[in-house]
Amino acid sequence: MIPKDILNLVYLCRHYGLNEVADYWEGVVRINVYQKNRFVLNILRAMFNTLAGKRICLFGFAFKANTGDTRETPALSIARKLMEENAELVISDPQALENAKKDLRDSKGEITYIEDPYKAVSQCHAIAILTEWDLYRNIDYEKVFSKMKKPAFVFDGRNILNHKKLFDMGFNVYSVGRPPLTHFRVD
Repeated sequence: MIPKDILNLVYLCRHYGLNEVADYWEGVVRINVYQKNRFVLNILRAMFNTLAGKRICLFGFAFKANTGDTRETPALSIARKLMEENAELVISDPQALENAKKDLRDSKGEITYIEDPYKAVSQCHAIAILTEWDLYRNIDYEKVFSKMKKPAFVFDGRNILNHKKLFDMGFNVYSVGRPPLTHFRVD
């Protein structure tokens, strides 16, 4: 369900006196907002508590794979929060770049839009997987790693990649719900 549908459901539940059900669905919305904020905070912490001047490539901007639809996409709020931290964004998506440009047209900050993921990652410090496109599962991450600044980071927001393989290549890998695989000593 997308947030708009959940809010309609909450309204209907309240209308019919199903307050506990409405409370539950409002909680789902709050958790989704929290998860997007937490994703950005994890990026910030992992990258030494500053994103100023760091290039982050967003792999995917569409709400879901196989569409250019960006309505209700988590990528929008994540992109804005990253720019609030002064990150330079490179957005790559096979179908949603035009919509991403429209969605972010009023944003303050540096944004580049590049469809080709191999070109998009050039001189980036990190990749954030935001849409589960098959393209991002199947690209040559050794080639990607060679084009990135080091230390190189992958933040897999969709848990679609082989994290151990990426770590063995040299990436510092962070995902949702799993411990990070990092080449840094954590005290």
